[in-house]
Amino acid sequence: MTNRIAMTARRFALCAAPLVLVSSFATAPVRAQDVSAQTQSQTQNQASFSQAQIEQLVAPIALYPDSLLSQILMASTYPLEVVEAARWSRDNPAIKGQALQSAMQAQSWDPSVKALTAVPQTLEMMNDQLAWMEELGDALLAQQRDVLNAVQKLRAAAQAAGNLQSTPQQIVTAASAPAGVVAAGVPRPIVIEPVNPGVYYVPVYNPALVYGAWDYPDYPPFSWSPAGFVASNILSFGAGVAVGAAIWGGCDWWHNNVIINVNQYNIFNHTNIANNVWAHDPMHRGNVPYRNAALAQRFGRTNDVAARDAFRDRADAQHDDLYRDRPDVQRDHPDLGPDVQHDDSLRRAEGDADRRIEPVMPDRRDDEVRRDDSDQAVNPATPEHREVAPERNDARRQFMRSRAQVFRPERGAIAGGFHFHGAGRDRL
Repeated sequence: MTNRIAMTARRFALCAAPLVLVSSFATAPVRAQDVSAQTQSQTQNQASFSQAQIEQLVAPIALYPDSLLSQILMASTYPLEVVEAARWSRDNPAIKGQALQSAMQAQSWDPSVKALTAVPQTLEMMNDQLAWMEELGDALLAQQRDVLNAVQKLRAAAQAAGNLQSTPQQIVTAASAPAGVVAAGVPRPIVIEPVNPGVYYVPVYNPALVYGAWDYPDYPPFSWSPAGFVASNILSFGAGVAVGAAIWGGCDWWHNNVIINVNQYNIFNHTNIANNVWAHDPMHRGNVPYRNAALAQRFGRTNDVAARDAFRDRADAQHDDLYRDRPDVQRDHPDLGPDVQHDDSLRRAEGDADRRIEPVMPDRRDDEVRRDDSDQAVNPATPEHREVAPERNDARRQFMRSRAQVFRPERGAIAGGFHFHGAGRDRL
């Protein structure tokens, strides 16, 4: 009997062994896929932009004048403020010249963003191509040398194709090497400047045509033009725009730096800086995340502080919402201009943070009230009547942070790159 039981147990063990092996083989690929997906995600998070990606990103603006190109590069690192500035320009098309310079003093945007309000066509393009703008800014922060080199490569390609030369709108020259720079065997950078430094004509072109044959079919650049614009050539120009001192950016091609025209910067921004090399200011980034851990570590400390401030603001707004059903709650927005007070989306973003709560006084009996010689009412049982006014939040800053939470531009991956759809409008 004992032998029969032992034999039966061995048979069950032999039958179970294949099932265990099959189960192991079935789960192994799943675990391998999980590990592979996690590794791939980490690799993509840390990966640099490829040459193809960078050329795809700079192709739509590589033929812009150096100063305007640099302003776009700088401003692209602050995508939320660009969206705000684009809306402001759309709503205030008549404000120009000295009036524009004065109006910008009331805005808290980064100076590079303020500068582009003088050329609203650029803000319109950036607002239409949100995914591109965010990627361009991250590429500049992570690989500035590669970005500027890609601009020079594309300019040389356009020149070789016969599509980049001096015109009545702009001057195309080769930069001379500055003192102390050995230029032997190094191509001289191609410089593009407006004929009149105070008037800019924004180039309009199709990157798929102006550079000749495009080297990266899996990374096609987008083509954009203003609404109603009719191109007259492969490289055309929009109407001239008088900018005054608003455009103060520049490129030091020999040292791969984005630089500042200090005199014009100080005039337009009513300030007095001395350093002429541009540096990114993460305080104007809002809550838009950086591309990878390296950029987050480099700039994220200040960004984390902004995120904590945003959390406190939201907590305060939620606390204030406890009084939303009170009939004596008054809402006003004295910090906002009349052009945005009636913007429903802005009011939602504010979260009705600004409130003025007036407590309701309880009923009092006549016998509880005593009057002194000056006929002033005194009620010892009732606390002194006070108005409670919670500290006002900065509505514009809270709006920026609220927009950051929903700022997720669509990206169409093509062989690891980004596909931008023509001149499609994707405004927030």
